[in-house]
Amino acid sequence: MATDLVRVEHISKSFSEVVALDDVHFDLRPGEVHALLGENGAGKSTLMKIISGVYTRDAGDFYVNGTKITGDLSPQSAQTLGIGIIHQELNLCPHLTVAENVLLNRECTVSGILNEKKQYEAVKQYLRTLNLDIDPATPVRNLPVSKQQMVEICKTLSMNAKIIIMDEPTSALTEKEIEDLFKVIATLKTKGHGIIYISHRLEELSRIVDRVTILRDGKYVKTLNFGDTNLSEIISLMVGRTLTEKFPRIAMKRGDKVLEVKNLSSSYGVGVKNVSFDLYRGEILAFAGLMGAGRTEVVRAISGADKMSGGTIGIHGKPVKIHTPRDAIAQGLFCAPEDRKRDGLCVKMTVLENSTLPSLDIVSKLGIIFRKLEREKAKLMIQNLKIKTPGVDQYVKNLSGGNQQKVVVGKWLMRNAKVVIFDEPTRGIDVASKIEIYHIINDLKRKGIGVMFVSSELPEVLGMSDRIMVMCNGRITAELLTKDTNQEEILKYATQYA
Repeated sequence: MATDLVRVEHISKSFSEVVALDDVHFDLRPGEVHALLGENGAGKSTLMKIISGVYTRDAGDFYVNGTKITGDLSPQSAQTLGIGIIHQELNLCPHLTVAENVLLNRECTVSGILNEKKQYEAVKQYLRTLNLDIDPATPVRNLPVSKQQMVEICKTLSMNAKIIIMDEPTSALTEKEIEDLFKVIATLKTKGHGIIYISHRLEELSRIVDRVTILRDGKYVKTLNFGDTNLSEIISLMVGRTLTEKFPRIAMKRGDKVLEVKNLSSSYGVGVKNVSFDLYRGEILAFAGLMGAGRTEVVRAISGADKMSGGTIGIHGKPVKIHTPRDAIAQGLFCAPEDRKRDGLCVKMTVLENSTLPSLDIVSKLGIIFRKLEREKAKLMIQNLKIKTPGVDQYVKNLSGGNQQKVVVGKWLMRNAKVVIFDEPTRGIDVASKIEIYHIINDLKRKGIGVMFVSSELPEVLGMSDRIMVMCNGRITAELLTKDTNQEEILKYATQYA
C-alpha cells in the first residue's frame, strides 16, 4: 500500500478558552480527493492551517510522506514539503499582474535580473493547463472575482505541490470554470497528487470525491468512502441531527406594493439598463442569472452604494431619492451585501460594536451611548439568531462564516425595515447555517417585509422565492412565478440577451 501523503493523529488546538480541535484524525492518499466536511466552526480551516504551517498544533502527531514532523511547520517549510493551500479568501496582490502574482518570490531571473519574457511564457503555460484565456500581463485588480480565484489555483499548482488543499475553490466560479477545475483535479489525481477538498456545495462531491471525513464541533466524527454513503447521511453526521427540509418555504398571501423600481440604470461594474420591477409586502423576490448578469449592480444601485444614472425608486407609492446607503437606511431599505467581510462588517470590531453600529441613535441620546441597553440589544440578537459566539465582546473576525453572516443580517433587524435585500446570503456557509438564514428570511416575510435576494444557486432560488427576475447582460430577460418554472427555463433566459 502506498504511503499516505499526509496523516494526522490526535491533533488538538485551542485559542484561549475556545477548543477548535479535539483529538482529530485525518489522512490523505496519493491520487485521491478527500473531502473534509462539517458546519462552519467545525474545525476544518483550523486543521488545514495546521497542515499548511499557518498554525502550530497543541498536541498530536503529524506525518508527511510517512515521515514524522517533530517540530512546528511554517508556511515556507510546508511549501518545501509539497503542501499548497488555496484559501477561501483570495490571497493576491491586486496591483500586480497575473504573472507577478503566480511567481511571487519565485521570479524568473537571469543573473539576478528579471526575465519578463520567460516569466510571461511560464505563467502562460500554467494558465493553459487550466484552460484559462487570461493575459499574464493583466493586473489582478482588473479581473472579476472568478478569474482571480483561478489565478489563486494556478499559483498553487505552479509550486509543484503534491498535497493540495482547496478551501471552497468553486465559491466564486461559473459552471464552465468549475468544469475546467474538475478536469484539472482529475489530471492531478492521475499524476499521484492528493487533494483535500473543503466545500459547502455538497452536490459537487459526487463528481470528484473519493472519501469524506466529517468534523463536528472540533471533533472527529467519521471517515467514509463516498460511494458507500449519500448526502442525507453526510448532512446528518455534520449537524448531529436529521434536517428534514432543505428549503423551509412558507406560503403567504402577499400584501401591498412596498417597492417600485422603474427604468433603473447604472454604470457600475457590468452596468444595468432600464431595469424595472415591483416588490410586495410579505413576498420573497429572487434575482437569478449567471455571474456578470448585473444582479449585484441592481442591488448596489437601489441601496445607494452606487450612483444611479437613470430611473426612479418608490417606497409605498411615494418617490424617494436614494443617493447613499444612509438615504436607503432612512427609507427603511436595508442591504446585506455580497462580500460580508469587505462591505458588511467591521471585522476588527466586536459582535457588540457591529450589531449596534447602524442603530446608535436607538441606544444613545445626545451623543452618549447607553452601554447597558447596547449590550441588551446585542445579546437579544445573538439569542434570536442563534449566533455561536463566546459573548458580545468576541471579535467578528474570529466567528465562522455562517455566524458572521448572521451578524450582517441581525444588525438590521434592530430597525423597522420595509425592504431587506440579501446578496448571496448563503455563499460559503454550511448547510445548517443556510437553513437558519432561510428561517430568518421567512420571519421577515411573516412580518410583512418585502425581501429581495440574489443567488447563484438555482435550487435555492426555486426553493425559497415566490417570484424570480432573471437577468442577462444588465437587463431583465424574464419575470417568472416560482411555482410555474424550473432550472432549465431560468437558464434559458439567463443566457438570452434582451
